[in-house]
Parts: sequence; C-alpha cells; structure tokens
Amino acid sequence: MNYKFNRLNRTIIKCKKCPRLANFIKKVSREKRKQNINENYWGKPVTGFGDINAKLLILGLAPAAHGGTRTGRAFTGDKSGEFLFHCLYKSKISNQPFSKSLNDGLKIKSTYITNILKCVPPGDKPLNKELDNCSKYFDTEISNLNKLKIIITLGKVAFDNCLKFYKKKYTLTKKMHFKHGKSYLLPDNVTLMPSYHPSPRNVNTKLISEKMMVTLFKRAKKISKA
Repeated sequence: MNYKFNRLNRTIIKCKKCPRLANFIKKVSREKRKQNINENYWGKPVTGFGDINAKLLILGLAPAAHGGTRTGRAFTGDKSGEFLFHCLYKSKISNQPFSKSLNDGLKIKSTYITNILKCVPPGDKPLNKELDNCSKYFDTEISNLNKLKIIITLGKVAFDNCLKFYKKKYTLTKKMHFKHGKSYLLPDNVTLMPSYHPSPRNVNTKLISEKMMVTLFKRAKKISKA
C-alpha cells in the first residue's frame, strides 16, 4: 500500500458519517452468528484491498454482515466470497480458491477489490444519503488506481453507482444498461463490464454459474492486457 491508500483507508475505518450504519455494525458485532460466537468481529467500515497498480477493479455493493464486517476484508468469510474466489482462482487471478481472513495468505494479481458502500446496511438496502456520503471514498480509490483498464461491477447497484462517478467527471453520450457480460468503453478508455452478483440466491437459481463468471474474468484479463 502506498501513502495515498494508507491515508484513505485510515479515514474509511474511522468514518461514522452514517449513524444508522454505525449502529447496525455495532449490533451485528454484538449479536454474532452461532458459528462465529467466539470470534472477535472487525466491527468497522471495510476498506478495499489488492494491488494498487491494478488493471482490473472488482466492485461490489457493501460488506456482508458476517463476512467483511466480521473478517475486515471485502468478500471474505461469506458465501458470495466463496463463489467469487473460487472463480478468481480458476481464472488465475488469485493464488488460492478462498478468502477466509486477513491473514490467510491471499494474493490477487493486478486486481483491486472494493465496495461502493464501506459499511453493511440493514437488509442490504442502503439509503441514497448513505451512498452519497460514501461516494467520495470510492471516488478517491478509483482516482488512485492509475493503471486501471477494466471495472467489473457485481450487481446493478454497483453498476449504477460506478456510472454516477463517471457522470460527475464526464458527459456520457452513450446509454449504458446493466446486462451481464456486456462491455462499455468509458471516456477515460476504461472498460466497464457489468456482472450478476455472486450471491447465493443468484448462484442457486442459476442466474450465474461458475462457467459464466470464469468466462467473464478471462475476458477481463484479455482486455487488461490489450
């Protein structure tokens, strides 16, 4: 991590701009799940992680209550993360097919992973004000990723909020719709690629499969090397 990211992450971890979210994090960390009853929860906003020289950015909505909020790392220790890292490993982006804790030896190649919202919202439904409050952190993350070539957004809310960032900086002349695997060239020559979220519901209903996700990641790798 360089100085810019270290400073940003310290600010994110201390953030208490959204009282509803700060209180919900406390509640989740106090009322632990049965299988995690003896664990110490991270219990703070969750920063992004990965390679600061990344060409690929993977963007989700928010940390999971008993995933990132427990472990301190996005997509770590929950079912969505299990599926995601299995697919990243198959795509030769991560060095292992799992992400369980901050000290599990995970490395991701030329990739940075973060969420639009750094705190878990009740019912996975953030308020617009909360998304607005948190948007400056994502704005700073994306602005600091100087070698970025492609963004994969996991789910429609991540896609919509990524577009919101670009609309602040540029006039977008082309309509962009959420469609899994579609690619759009943004004004700064970064490719935007929406994906279905790797949630248990989407996996169980076969809205997304391992084959679909691995294919998408392999395409992203080709674009990042072009």
